[in-house]
Amino acid sequence: MKLSLVVPVFNEVENLAALHAEVVAAMDQAALDFELILVDDGSHDGSVPLMLKLAQQDPRVKVILLRRNFGQTAAMAAGFAAAGGEVVIPMDGDLQNDPADIAALVAKLDEGYDVVSGWRARRQDRFFSRRLPSILANGLISRMTGVHLHDYGCTLKAYRREVLAEVNLYGELHRFVPALASQIGCRVTEIPVNHRARQAGTSKYGIDRTLRVILDLVTVKFLLKYATRPMQLFGKWGVLTLLLAGLSGATTLWMKFFDGLSMNRNPLTILTAFLLFTGVQFIVMGLLGELVTRTYHEVQDKPIYTIRETRNLDRKNSQPKAG
Repeated sequence: MKLSLVVPVFNEVENLAALHAEVVAAMDQAALDFELILVDDGSHDGSVPLMLKLAQQDPRVKVILLRRNFGQTAAMAAGFAAAGGEVVIPMDGDLQNDPADIAALVAKLDEGYDVVSGWRARRQDRFFSRRLPSILANGLISRMTGVHLHDYGCTLKAYRREVLAEVNLYGELHRFVPALASQIGCRVTEIPVNHRARQAGTSKYGIDRTLRVILDLVTVKFLLKYATRPMQLFGKWGVLTLLLAGLSGATTLWMKFFDGLSMNRNPLTILTAFLLFTGVQFIVMGLLGELVTRTYHEVQDKPIYTIRETRNLDRKNSQPKAG
C-alpha cells in the first residue's frame, strides 16, 4: 500500500461524507493506492455511525474509536500505529485541507525527503484569533528548534513510515514532528498547499491552545538539544550558580574582615547559602537525568543514533547497546 491517510475526527458529521468523496476522487485521479484511517476522538454528534457506514461501504476506510476525547495528538498517534502504508499523511476532518494536495506532497517526498510539511500560504482563517498567533508561534518554533518552516500548525504533512516509528507523540507534540524528525537526521522540507474556509461544523481550536504549544515547545527544545546529555544543561547552570555563590561568599568575608560588618547582619550570607543549595540541586538533577537517560536507552536496547540505510550488513547485529 502506498498511502495511509490519517484523519482525527471530533464532531465532524457534516464534513465526513464530503471528505471521503474528495479523498477518493483525488486518489483515483493520482492513481495512488491508499487507506483512509478515521480516528474518532470521542465524538457525540453522529460522526461515529457515519464513519462506520463509510467503512461498510468502502473497505479502504478503516475506523478507530477511542473511548473518550484524548486530544488530537493521541488520535494521530492511534492512526499512525495502525497505518500500513509506506507513506503516512495526516489531515484535518473539517475539509479545510485539500485532498488534491496529497499527490504533490507524495511527489516531493519522492525527491528524497523524509518529511514534507504543508504550508497554508493563503490561510482562510480569522487574522487576530488564528493567523497572527500562528505567525508568531511559527517564528518562535523555527528559531528555537532550528528547523525553519512557515507553518508548523498545518496538519497536512507527508511522512515516511519509518520516520514516525522513531517519534513518540504525547501532549501537543504532533505539530513538532518535523523538528523531532530532524533531530534523528531526517530531511525535512515544505510546499505551499491550498487552505479552504470551514463550510460546516465549528472550529475546535482556541487561543488557549497557544499556551499549550509554548509549554510543549520548551519540552521539544530540551529533547532536541539535551535529551541524551541532561548534565550539559543542569550541570552548566549548577556550575554557574556555585561560582556566584563563591563570589557572594568571598564578598561576605571581605565585608566582615575589612569593613567590620557582621555576617549575621549581611544579606549576602543568606544569598550565598541559597546559591550553594541551588547549585548543588542543579548538579544532582543533572546526575539523575543522566541515570534516567541511560536507563531509558539501555532497558529498551535503544541506540542513541538512527541509521538511514545499509548495504550488505546484518542490521540486527550492527546496533550495539547504548551507553
